[in-house]
Amino acid sequence: MEIITAKNSGLCYGVKRALRIARETRSTRRGKVLTLGALIHNPQVIADLKRQGIDSVENLKDIEDATVIIRSHGVSPDVYKSLLQKKIKVIDATCPIVKKIQKLVERLTREKREIVIVGNREHPEIKGLVGYSRGKGIIVENEIQASVLPPKKKRAVLAQSTQDLFLFEKVVSALIEKTEELKVYNTICHSTQTRQKLTSALASEVDTLFIIGGKASSNTNKLYQISKRILANTHFIEKAEQITPKMLKGAKKIGISGGASTPPEAIHEAVAKIKNSFKQQIQSENMVQCQR
Repeated sequence: MEIITAKNSGLCYGVKRALRIARETRSTRRGKVLTLGALIHNPQVIADLKRQGIDSVENLKDIEDATVIIRSHGVSPDVYKSLLQKKIKVIDATCPIVKKIQKLVERLTREKREIVIVGNREHPEIKGLVGYSRGKGIIVENEIQASVLPPKKKRAVLAQSTQDLFLFEKVVSALIEKTEELKVYNTICHSTQTRQKLTSALASEVDTLFIIGGKASSNTNKLYQISKRILANTHFIEKAEQITPKMLKGAKKIGISGGASTPPEAIHEAVAKIKNSFKQQIQSENMVQCQR
């Protein structure tokens, strides 16, 4: 049995930065420290932050007399304005890559060019980007939605930073047929693209692959979809204890890949669980042979 962990698995720069900012804020600020929404999409990490005294709230109305950390996904300009009006202390942990995309959307909006954003309309990053487009950004989640858009003379298309590159390319192809002048901005972060390519390569090499990360994590979901296209025996788990003997049955090469919000200990625990499962299996087989 061989276990292979995809390179670049686990926390990306933007998530590490957000966690560092949150912990530094908690250690230096008195009173309540809150994040507006989950800082990152990983339940274990959020539980750990809560133990450290960093809670999350979903509604601006629930914030009074506290220091608020803007999560890595970013927020719309209106949210900043509301916090300012309430005289709330704000610490901005928006991922620098997301900040760059926000500025791009702002610029394209000033140019009065139709903006198509490829992503999940319910994702906080997308909601923030729509805010920077002054509500004019058109969200498409796949090439089918792109193909029914009306013909346009000028368009720009960009992507959620954690989007599936394969899906983005398909949307671009659909828009080319509907647009005379299409400006394409590949705003998928380099870390995400590298993670997707390495996971894809690993899925072609192993018998079973585990994608580890929060179920609400967009980039982890994309890794699962990418791997599943290649390897049917792909499993999406949040923690090691979800690994069962049935998932490992017949596997000689096992792959592990983690999303950008997956802590390294979650990957280490998965490796340990797999090794222990195989050890127990061998012991069980030996016992059966001895009894014969």
